[in-house]
Amino acid sequence: MAVARADILAGLSVAGLLVPEAVAYATIAGLPPQHAIFAALVGLIVYGLLGRSNFAITSPTSSSAAILAAVVAGFPAAAAGEREAIAFTAVIVAGLVFLVASFARLGSLSGFVSRPVLRGFAFGLAVTIVLKQIPAILGIKANGDPFHLLVGIFGQIGAWNLLGLATGLISLATLLIVRRYPVLPGAFIVLVAGIAATYAIDFPAHGIQIAGRIDIALQAPAIPDLAAREWSRLVQTAVPLALILFAESWGTVRSLALRHGQSVDANRELLALGTANLLSGLVRGMPVGAGFSASSANEAAGAVSRLSGLVAAVGIAVLIGLAGPLVSRLPEPVLAAVVISAMLHALDPKPLWRLWRIDRDQYVACAAALAVIGLGVLNGMLFAIALSIVATLRRLGSPHVASLGQLDTSRDFVDAARHPDSHRDPRVIILRPSQPLFFFNAESSFAQARKLCADQPGARTVILSLEESSDLDSTALDALTEFEALLRGEGRLLYLARLKDDARMGLEKAGAAALIQADRCYWSVWDAYQAAAPSQETSR
Repeated sequence: MAVARADILAGLSVAGLLVPEAVAYATIAGLPPQHAIFAALVGLIVYGLLGRSNFAITSPTSSSAAILAAVVAGFPAAAAGEREAIAFTAVIVAGLVFLVASFARLGSLSGFVSRPVLRGFAFGLAVTIVLKQIPAILGIKANGDPFHLLVGIFGQIGAWNLLGLATGLISLATLLIVRRYPVLPGAFIVLVAGIAATYAIDFPAHGIQIAGRIDIALQAPAIPDLAAREWSRLVQTAVPLALILFAESWGTVRSLALRHGQSVDANRELLALGTANLLSGLVRGMPVGAGFSASSANEAAGAVSRLSGLVAAVGIAVLIGLAGPLVSRLPEPVLAAVVISAMLHALDPKPLWRLWRIDRDQYVACAAALAVIGLGVLNGMLFAIALSIVATLRRLGSPHVASLGQLDTSRDFVDAARHPDSHRDPRVIILRPSQPLFFFNAESSFAQARKLCADQPGARTVILSLEESSDLDSTALDALTEFEALLRGEGRLLYLARLKDDARMGLEKAGAAALIQADRCYWSVWDAYQAAAPSQETSR
């Protein structure tokens, strides 16, 4: 009973947060507010039934709204109705991408977009979204990239709407103050205050736009009339939309699960997100994902199960059904303040500063942030994904091959270059590639190995430790056998150590059975070393 009560209270709190956020995110996507409401209802219900996180709230997010707007902007010639059809079709395609990935058990690719790239992307996206809210607060027209936005904003100082500025600042200050008390639904408080203010102030008469009518009548999804080339472009942009959406959602789900000792499965999350986005697109809704701010608010409100999400869906439906006309009167400066407040966590520079402090991946993260700011949301997103791939290939494509030495009289072998106190037997060369060997790095790895062997011309035995390689593709197998042949031609003998079973089977099928014989292949470096230099214990 206490569990149900806690979830009911948390669900109602989340509903009060999601209504103003959903309406605000619809403005980012350039869609009427009802499409965000439909998406929130579908996302909450579907995830509550299929998802596994007790705290994740699946609803429209600011990042997915910005990406959707960029996708639609790629079809400037489309009419208004056609542009909406393009948006909903992109959501359906993204849902199908999720489902295909789930059925193909591709959840292991959840880390495909690295965290530094995702953090940089989120920071750049937050800067872009926040800057785009400022014209709504000031009551002016300004658009374009962040640089042109700033030029447009400060170029119209005389046209700034001071009432809108005051409304936005008061709303934002209220949200920041209430944030100190997680049990209070700050967005809902600001929503109520904003609606109440419309009865005291005629905002439209003062040049301030309001949210507009929320039409909750469902319509059948429309299929856009696109040429084959445009369909191809739509699919190409929907795939990275799904990728970024899943990276963001999985990061939220996983962090909450780790915090509470809960087990979650990436493939199951793909299924839940895919079904939610597919159904959202079919009811003409926006893309949905497990956003950090809403999920954290659900956790802070005391949720203990997925029931809170289902209660939030009921709360949103009741709130819109009873107070939809009132919500439609929300001033745009209030909505802009809600968006800015939701993006403040992404504007926190601490994650980027940490990368500089540990001197790891900071340039990748900053490049991703600058790409979003300078190239736009969609191109920046594509650049960030490409950056993840390039960074991974660069790391895997230039591995370090270590020459190992023995620590004292132990059975431990370490990189001799980093441990000058280790001992290297002049008769034996022990090598270890630092990365798994595959087609992209096999040739360069064995080129490094040949140079290390050339530095010890007196050594007649070479031990190759392959502990990092779970398997070897055909290129790596060929490179290994060529390396063994080269050593044999120099009068040297190659031993293998720590060879995995799959790699062992690959060598056997490749006709290199001699390399995996019991007298040439060992489970540990120590055993291979003892076989190569049986008198080693007295060789110092």
